[in-house]
Amino acid sequence: MMVGPLKVFCGSVNKELYKEIIEHLNIPAGKIYVGRFADGEIEVKIEENVRGADCFVVQPTCPPVNENLMELLIIIDALRRASAARITAVIPYFGYARQDRKTEPRVPITSKLVANLIVAAGANRVLTMDLHAGQIQGFFDIPVDQLYATPIFLEYFNKHPDFQDKQQVVVVSPDAGGVERARAFAKRFGVSLAIVDKRRPSPNQAEILHVIGDVKDKIALVVDDIIDTGGTLLKVVDKLLEHGAKKVYAACTHPVLSSSADKKVEQSKLEKLVVSNTIPLGNKKNDKIEILSVGKLLAEAIKRINLNTSISELFV
Repeated sequence: MMVGPLKVFCGSVNKELYKEIIEHLNIPAGKIYVGRFADGEIEVKIEENVRGADCFVVQPTCPPVNENLMELLIIIDALRRASAARITAVIPYFGYARQDRKTEPRVPITSKLVANLIVAAGANRVLTMDLHAGQIQGFFDIPVDQLYATPIFLEYFNKHPDFQDKQQVVVVSPDAGGVERARAFAKRFGVSLAIVDKRRPSPNQAEILHVIGDVKDKIALVVDDIIDTGGTLLKVVDKLLEHGAKKVYAACTHPVLSSSADKKVEQSKLEKLVVSNTIPLGNKKNDKIEILSVGKLLAEAIKRINLNTSISELFV
């Protein structure tokens, strides 16, 4: 039984993904104005009646992170004050997710702070994709539904000619922290697993020490949740080729691609970087970057939340 009439709104980010979502849901776009005052402050107005409605706000908190996060909070507040029955923050990419613990003294846990802000603004639940760390779900005092891009990537690679012989394929975790994600992917793909041993002398530097597992004469597929500057991934690519891998592909859910990472990927020895559209790429697209859509998956999850049916069945 649904909570109320379904209404889906969008901030100023990733309108292409939003259009896909409402097309799959076969509903009209939510009427909302999002603009800026002369001094740069965010101006929001909900331009339709939402009293008693089940409202969803689609807004990834990708760069510029603070601007997009603030926009999300203000839209949620506007819906709450307009008497929406339930407000779900649909955050395809959750910014600040990498600040999920204290790695040294006197530093914040910013992802917990962001969770507090979203709850304080008035969100009743959160729908997101491939969180950097699973414990972030526990930072919220409201329900969190996490979706996974794995089925979309598996469908792509199962059809790819280089991945037909599973004996010749190995899934690679780029660091120890991503082993659980890569292992789950390898299990569903029916291939072996390798792990790269990485050290960080400083926050923006990575040193690749060892490759644990057999990659010689194999097609390697590096699986990760985020590609940011691309520095770590491209060092992993070089190391895998040094260890005898025939080709290296990568699948990363969230293409942050800062610091001209798109150019680095284009000039690298990586065969193909496969990403999702949780973050709009704009002019960062090139021949080595393949974009898969998560619009249908998000739309189905929104429909199931509205009807109070199972989301986990999407991943059985």
